[in-house]
Amino acid sequence: MRLTFAFLIAAVLAGGGGTAPAAVRPECVHVPALTGRVVDKANLLTPATEARITAELAGLERRTSDQLVVVTLPSLDGRPIEEVGLNLGRCWGVGQKGLDNGVLLIVARSDRKVRIEVGTGLENLLKDDVAGQVIGETLVPAFREGRFDEGIEAGVARIEAVLLSDTKRPQRLPPPARS
Repeated sequence: MRLTFAFLIAAVLAGGGGTAPAAVRPECVHVPALTGRVVDKANLLTPATEARITAELAGLERRTSDQLVVVTLPSLDGRPIEEVGLNLGRCWGVGQKGLDNGVLLIVARSDRKVRIEVGTGLENLLKDDVAGQVIGETLVPAFREGRFDEGIEAGVARIEAVLLSDTKRPQRLPPPARS
């Protein structure tokens, strides 16, 4: 079966931070819990790789406030990956409120689909063509050879390099004015 990959950068991760817990919102009932910077429901990563990626993403957030979450799913359960990505973004609230600087790297193993979902604060930096290059040049070749660990880790590194390349955009909101 030929691998097919979908990517469409959407402005969906707006509003991170103060969202209600997933169990409260009906659209979030079937969304896996956000358990950390890596949610490996498809068991594609070794514990060592997951630990390295988690540490790298924590460092990225400390340096930039950008939040990148990797999620692997065994299946999309018949839903389009775009819909799954939008739902994950809304339910998890990845990214800083006001900066909308969240990114999801979604891998659906049995459906053979990958998506990079980007908050509005990063969509001018991590554009469709850039996301397509990350997917097509980094993830797809590794996945075709069954090297999910290496592909995901290399994909994260490429996304991180793009995010770190723009030093002019606001990385953190200014503290609120004191009265």
